[in-house]
Amino acid sequence: MGFGLAALTRLAGSKVIDKAGLRKPVENLVTAGTRNGFRAAGAATRSFQKAQRLGKPARLAPASDTGMFDLTPSEDQQLIVETVTEFAAEQLRPAAADADAKLAAPEGLLSRAAELGISLVGIPEELGGVGTERSVVTNALVAEALAHGDLGLAVAVLAPSAVSTALVSYGDEQQQADYVPAFATEHVPAAALALQERAPLFDPFKPRTKARRTPKGYQLDGVKSLVPRAAQAELFLVSADLEGRGPALFIVESSNSGVTIEAEPAMGLRGAATGKLHLEKVSLPAGALLGGGKPETFAEIVRLSRLGWAALAAGTAKAVLDYVVPYVNERTAFGEPISHRQAVAFSVADIAIELEGLRLVTLRAAARAEQGKSYAREVALARKLAADKGMQIGSAGVQLLGGHGFVKEHPVERWYRDLRAIGVMEGAVLL
Repeated sequence: MGFGLAALTRLAGSKVIDKAGLRKPVENLVTAGTRNGFRAAGAATRSFQKAQRLGKPARLAPASDTGMFDLTPSEDQQLIVETVTEFAAEQLRPAAADADAKLAAPEGLLSRAAELGISLVGIPEELGGVGTERSVVTNALVAEALAHGDLGLAVAVLAPSAVSTALVSYGDEQQQADYVPAFATEHVPAAALALQERAPLFDPFKPRTKARRTPKGYQLDGVKSLVPRAAQAELFLVSADLEGRGPALFIVESSNSGVTIEAEPAMGLRGAATGKLHLEKVSLPAGALLGGGKPETFAEIVRLSRLGWAALAAGTAKAVLDYVVPYVNERTAFGEPISHRQAVAFSVADIAIELEGLRLVTLRAAARAEQGKSYAREVALARKLAADKGMQIGSAGVQLLGGHGFVKEHPVERWYRDLRAIGVMEGAVLL
């Protein structure tokens, strides 16, 4: 049912419906589905097996502290970044415009992205991964490289690792045994961290989704918004206000009764195939509560998510800079390149300056996070810079291209729309 819209789209291109005189009704149905979304049961393509309990939770050790503030990537990090950058340039960038138009990644793209093994770095060896220590900086560099290709598709690629990272960092031994091994296989499950809600001045620490205790566990009611790959997701981490305790995270399988999905196309991030997650009297076992419902666990999740969005903003802002520099050097007006105009040159310089500041603050926060140091202040600065300067850079990119910045022939209009999401989004990604 989650693939109903895709099936109808294929049907609309069939010659059979012309013979039956159904062309117009089918086209109207497809249009309505795209605009308003179908309400469908969650994807139920995988049954997570309840595994034998581990002896204790498997955690990644904090990264070593060299005592120096040095953000030069290590050889391993450089190799990873080069590989991801090449993938983003060859796979994400060419597919971005089509994904933006069709509200979904091209078939096979996300499975090819899974082959990169992005989630394996954050999974300990005991659970089938290759991780030995926390790698927040590496995750930030990977997010940045992917977003240089396309921000929407980068979110779609990173969404499953947000769930696996949270389970590794805060899940108990049973939760890890049940769910994490699936993320270390060739067929990584589609999953999403659902914090966002459609509410004015949304505060992730005051979710409207409610969780109440029941004799067998918990019951969830509410609606989550802008959930990446919602129609395909098999597993969700959902934030809810737990009566008497405040915000907490719950593990929700898409096959749970009461879970339905509705398409929710947005201004940006269209390649991420965002949707609404409806939770109506969803019954969960007591073991579905992540991290024991501790407030510090929820705060950590929010901070690492915001850090991820800052890294994504840096990647797309770098794409804007790399695109406008050759453009203003090649575009001529009044017999000379427009880059010779002081206003144009200063605008490009401002993009480079703000981008460098955003990257440094983001990577410093990531370095402190992976070493187990306090980083709340650094995340707040990164979030502020990403929201303000990211949107400013996107707008400047459109402005520098003039009329070309307004048409889809050039990707800056898409990057501008995507960068506006940075100041709005919560959850979805996690470093």
